[in-house]
Amino acid sequence: MTSEQAHGAGAVSSGGAPAGTRRRLRARPDGARTRSSACLPPSRPASAGRRGRGAATADREFVAAIRAELASVEPTRACCRVAERSGLGAAARGEAHSPVVARLAVRLGPPSADGPRSASGFDWEAAPDHCRLAWLRGLFLARGSLSLGTARTHLEFVLEPRDAPELARRLAFLGLPAAVRLRRGRGVVTWKSGDRVAAFLRAIGAGPSLLELEARGVARTLRGDLNRLLNAEEANLERAVGASARQLQAIASLAADGRLADQPEAIRTVAGARRAIPDGTLAELAAELGMTRSSVQRALERIERVARHPAVADAPFGPGRGDAGPG
Repeated sequence: MTSEQAHGAGAVSSGGAPAGTRRRLRARPDGARTRSSACLPPSRPASAGRRGRGAATADREFVAAIRAELASVEPTRACCRVAERSGLGAAARGEAHSPVVARLAVRLGPPSADGPRSASGFDWEAAPDHCRLAWLRGLFLARGSLSLGTARTHLEFVLEPRDAPELARRLAFLGLPAAVRLRRGRGVVTWKSGDRVAAFLRAIGAGPSLLELEARGVARTLRGDLNRLLNAEEANLERAVGASARQLQAIASLAADGRLADQPEAIRTVAGARRAIPDGTLAELAAELGMTRSSVQRALERIERVARHPAVADAPFGPGRGDAGPG
């Protein structure tokens, strides 16, 4: 290998580091010198990157499978073949962006002499529903893109600015309203709803791939619900642990200076139960003492208030003012 080839391939130095990477030498107490990694570029776990790239690759392959499935739909009516070719627009005249769409254009045959030459020339108002759906299928294959992610499903059409509002009107006519906006001088018609994307793909002929797309949506919804549930449970647990710690500290403070003995019997009973069951919930303490949950809660709140403000101990404690007696 020549020096130029070694440089182009990312040559490795005699120390094992890539060429161009410097490592500082530092002295040891015994006089020897070791290589310091302080000058080495930071590394990141390769597994996380591989997982992210693998998921993105799987999503792209799945989108390609959906497009291939739609391109394999063979219109049975001659009018539908004309309509789908119209939806393909320039892609039907040798400007296809993928082999799948190019082969579809060949299968649909040459444009008829009296047929529309572009997507904007399709007569939506006069066309029957089956021709409308064939036209939309061709338009999606030529001008549409589908993105799948962990958060949401995104489908959009990129058109001439004057054509985007008309396409949105036609989609709304089919019960699939979409957002319209301008992006870098192009009209964009967008769905960010998984349900609407699935309904559209189903209408234009998607089959087995749509089932997998819907399964992904269900799994994503379940993961979201589970995460919310776990987060709520974790937050509740943190609050319960924090409240228990405060209550135990307040009980210890009152017991240390003798103020706990001056509290009503119900307060002392609840304090004893909290000491005995430090991780118990209010419901568990109430069941253990034969009291209502609200009575236990009021007693514990009074304990914290008395510990913070000694004057509270002189306030009446009875019905209507935090009665913590048996329920």
